[in-house]
Amino acid sequence: MTDFPLLIFRFTDMDQFKHVSYLWDEQKAAAMAGDELALLIYRSNLLGADLRLTNYGGGNTSCKAMAIDPLTGNSTEVMWVKGSGGDLGTLKTSGLAALYVNRLQSLVKIYKGLSSEDGMVELFNHCIFDLNSKAPSIDTPLHGFLPFKHIDHLHPDAAIAIAASRDGKQITKDLFGGTIGWVDWQRPGFDLGLKLKKCLDENPGIRGIMLGSHGLFTWGDTAYESYIHTLEVIEICAQYLEDHSKKEKTFGGQMLSSLQKEDRLNQAEALAPLLRGFCSSQNRMVGHFSDDERVLEFINSKDLSRLAPMGTSCPDHFLRTKISPLVLNFSAKENLADIETIREKLQPLFESYRGMYADYYNQCKHVNSPAMRDPNPVVILYPGIGMFTFAKDKQTARVAAEFYINAVNVMKGAEAISSYTSLPRQEAFDIEYWLLEEAKLQRMPKPKSLSGRVALITGSAGGIGKAIAKKFVEEGACVIINDNDKERLGLAIPEFRKQYGLDVFTSGLLDVTQPSTIAEIIKTACLYFGGIDIVVNCAGLSISKPLEDHTEKDWDIIYDVLVKGQFLVSQAGVAIMRKQKLSGDIINIVSKNALVSGPNNAAYGSAKAAQLHLSRLNAAELGKDQIRVNVVNPDAVISDSKIWAGDWAAGRAKAYGISVEELPAYYAKRTLLNEIILPEDVANACFVFIGGFLNKSTGNVLNVDGGVAMAFVR
Repeated sequence: MTDFPLLIFRFTDMDQFKHVSYLWDEQKAAAMAGDELALLIYRSNLLGADLRLTNYGGGNTSCKAMAIDPLTGNSTEVMWVKGSGGDLGTLKTSGLAALYVNRLQSLVKIYKGLSSEDGMVELFNHCIFDLNSKAPSIDTPLHGFLPFKHIDHLHPDAAIAIAASRDGKQITKDLFGGTIGWVDWQRPGFDLGLKLKKCLDENPGIRGIMLGSHGLFTWGDTAYESYIHTLEVIEICAQYLEDHSKKEKTFGGQMLSSLQKEDRLNQAEALAPLLRGFCSSQNRMVGHFSDDERVLEFINSKDLSRLAPMGTSCPDHFLRTKISPLVLNFSAKENLADIETIREKLQPLFESYRGMYADYYNQCKHVNSPAMRDPNPVVILYPGIGMFTFAKDKQTARVAAEFYINAVNVMKGAEAISSYTSLPRQEAFDIEYWLLEEAKLQRMPKPKSLSGRVALITGSAGGIGKAIAKKFVEEGACVIINDNDKERLGLAIPEFRKQYGLDVFTSGLLDVTQPSTIAEIIKTACLYFGGIDIVVNCAGLSISKPLEDHTEKDWDIIYDVLVKGQFLVSQAGVAIMRKQKLSGDIINIVSKNALVSGPNNAAYGSAKAAQLHLSRLNAAELGKDQIRVNVVNPDAVISDSKIWAGDWAAGRAKAYGISVEELPAYYAKRTLLNEIILPEDVANACFVFIGGFLNKSTGNVLNVDGGVAMAFVR
């Protein structure tokens, strides 16, 4: 064993840290001197910024300080602690719960033991100091009964690897010479808080406590002291694991090799929609794929078959990854082109997993347990290829992948120093189906109408396409924004990132006349989200010329973009929808010109008519697949339109004998409603078709033109 000095704060040179990131900025901290609350937020954000220290949404921090009691005017001790939900990396003051320390500690007098655990949470509300603060979490007493001014409770992989090993208690004692205490696994709650206090009382002078299978508690008299102490303990744990790691024997050694990167992604793309379909048998799920080197080392190993079924140890990991992953018994080079054969191979694997989950539920449930939840896997491991995760939205799927990588790190470390132990099934069940956890789920906002759905909108970097993409995101969908104009796409990406974050969209260049770029955007959708549910053919251009001035080149480009593009993108999208077997929608943005004969419009008008009839043909053909095909016919959508920025506007103005500047008013005046049509109006029309009220409608045309009588369908 490495001979670590037992002195705390031994790291005098912060460059000595190898396994954690020292991020403390003395100037920033000095500006907060005396403001313990600000320093708590600062420390929390630094800790949350390093995923080696704690996972997304995991862990909690606290500080205790004196404040004026608004009821008495006297000074009283208050504890600020991360409230229910939230993430340390993005924590703000509004995410803290503030409680009277004396009131919280007085609850010991009425505590009646483990049977009253859940009821104690409601009593935390009687201890709240700031009525505008966040609701207290179940971890509140874990901080409240320890007397220290600043406390960090984290889930670092390195510490959990020791905590989840068979000999974790002895290793902790030897490694830290008794300066870090140990408390056996127990579900978080009031009683665990009392056990932490008992551990401290029985071991005066300890500088932290390891929680079996769970995580780490560390503390200090100041925010900085707590921060640096936390880093040091984790650094020592991580170095210990490194010193004991034998790479050639990690997870028993490698049983197979991964395919090359491009081949892995091709296999993942081909399989993702099929997996998504199976995982969505009860609720439509969004996917995430990872071929992280840590994942590959685990799934290619000899010990995969032993370790994967054991599940995770840390409750935070388990809640997001389920009782265990589904491991595919496929060859990495499996021929995935034969879809029906692959589907037949997947069917028994999923049935077996669902049966296992039902048995787990039935064997562990209590009289008052909530009903069994979705029995499909969250984590799917494909040896030689990578890991798929599926959840209600992209963020949850991505975070599940991050948590499983944390679990892999824990298993790797535990196996290196001893042997890995997971939570017993009953303990795991009691966490997953905890009534307090169920109450938290019930309080979550109702899913939006497009939650779990993935949309490809062509030409979505501007104009109508961008408006549709934004509308769909706001209604819960994930979108793939794209354009054939790299510069225009480059402007749209930061706009979406700033407005919606990174988990609801991905992007790529797309020229709808080129099958190769269509294939790439489909691949992007499958790898990033798991598939596609909605295709909106919106990419377009127009040329307005008299018949005699139209060239063959004009004709070809119009038909290639509008008709051929619609055909090729729909064809590619339908292939994915058929793999998923989840139904789907195609919406084609056509035009009132599909029905109205106007001057100087031979190529554009006839191509729009072709788009309209192609939509009818597709609707007739795809009904058996539960794929709906509908049309939105706008007119004169000038705002943010690339079409109108070119010669088209001048051509239409010339055709009507007016100036370009007069076009918006001209188009509005000729409508029955005398309205100017905006991109958002078209987006709303698209949502009408897919928002849930017209699920039994296909082959329809919805006019969004302010009322042009000549464009009435009947």
